[in-house]
Amino acid sequence: MAKVLVTGGLGYIGSHTVVTLLQQNFEVVIVDDLSNSQASVLDRVEQISGQRPPFYQLNLCDESAVEQMFDKEPGIDSIIHFAASKAVGESVAKPLLYYKNNLLSLIHLLEQMNQRGITDFVFSSSCTVYGQPDKLPVTEQSPMKPAESPYGNTKQVGEQILQDACRAYPSLQVIALRYFNPVGAHESALIGELPTGVPNNLVPFITQTAAGLRPQLKVFGQDYDTPDGTAVRDYIHVVDLAEAHEIALRRLMNDKQKENFEFFNIGTGEGHSVLEVVKTFEKVNDLSLNYELADRRPGDVEQVYADTHYANTELGWKATRNLEEMLTSAWKWQKRISQ
Repeated sequence: MAKVLVTGGLGYIGSHTVVTLLQQNFEVVIVDDLSNSQASVLDRVEQISGQRPPFYQLNLCDESAVEQMFDKEPGIDSIIHFAASKAVGESVAKPLLYYKNNLLSLIHLLEQMNQRGITDFVFSSSCTVYGQPDKLPVTEQSPMKPAESPYGNTKQVGEQILQDACRAYPSLQVIALRYFNPVGAHESALIGELPTGVPNNLVPFITQTAAGLRPQLKVFGQDYDTPDGTAVRDYIHVVDLAEAHEIALRRLMNDKQKENFEFFNIGTGEGHSVLEVVKTFEKVNDLSLNYELADRRPGDVEQVYADTHYANTELGWKATRNLEEMLTSAWKWQKRISQ
């Protein structure tokens, strides 16, 4: 049984990936600093999977704490690295926090891997590495444009660090998954997106507005060059995304890589505007949302969606859940936690 360290494993994407791994008979160790997650998620992971992985509350920027955790958990075979600060708007206001949290944590993990002979690493990257692309849909060969935010830049630099490490240490095997906009929740409604404070992502803001926790939803940007003037994104169900991590991990374990640093777009290949998401949410859940159109938000790109052909064919993964399923599951989750 392979032993996998999942950093940020109690966060939104991390918790869904932990559940997927446990259901596929992986042994899992979780690290999370609980800065944007809750310890109670571990209870809900156990409810779904019947297993309770060891959990270490620590900040990966604390080098000695990271080293001690690895000492306590010998035999880790691979790492899936989610732990990072992730809000575009906050990164514009607090760039140093983002560079420290997102890059120093990565370096500390790579140092421990090098010292302990751990070779397999799946990196949580992002479509933000493409900036505002010249041509859509985005393929893996699309050039990296200047990042629109410090957050996006940390993902670009993170990938560069990994590429350099792969050149220096040929035994290192890395897959970076450049994913688009994860939404939705587990079918059990026991885990889902649970932002602390004001949500930075669209769908939790929609669901919190629908639940009466927010007085109004603001749609940022109404004058983009898109069919309805609002920004366009590629939304992917979080369970589809979790499954992509498990498939990437198996690719590393089975030595199927063509090069020791690979990267894949993880999306649906379809772009949906913000207004389209709002109206679809209203339709599938039979609700009416209070929303208003507002000015653009710093750091946001106009539109981006994936060409997923390479991930579908080479990685052997494909998204199977549609926008309606994403928004139905997100509302089911919100209703449960609002009770």
